[in-house]
Amino acid sequence: MKNLIYNTNNSYAPFILRVLFAIVLLPHGAQKLFGLFGGFGFTGTMGFFTHTMGLPWIIGFLVIMLEFFGAIALLVGYVTRPVSIALTILMLGIVFSSHLQNGFWMNWFGRQKGEGYEYFILYVAGTLSLLISGGGKWSVDSTLSK
Repeated sequence: MKNLIYNTNNSYAPFILRVLFAIVLLPHGAQKLFGLFGGFGFTGTMGFFTHTMGLPWIIGFLVIMLEFFGAIALLVGYVTRPVSIALTILMLGIVFSSHLQNGFWMNWFGRQKGEGYEYFILYVAGTLSLLISGGGKWSVDSTLSK
């Protein structure tokens, strides 16, 4: 089981992927958890998730925790595969719950009702890649697998 979770190679490719994904995801988590970068913080985000979107409170809580702490885990390369599975599920959930009806494209020019799902599909491609490869070079997973 330990090898299944932590085993990785010493490649730069997953290192680059996980660090850049963490850099993109961490501000989103900080918006939701702390209200940074124009976000609504934990209470506001939970209110949106539970009242506006109708999600169970546990799902809203897990989304907030995953986007913040999952991003930190990716940044350092700790439990990369489990975090990648969780992020894949999250991104697909976002697509099917709120972006599928807006089409493929992002709303670059403000002509759509909302954002499309292209970003999320790209993110899923990266998380699936990390699921296969593991954390790569300079990851905690690499150290723990020895």
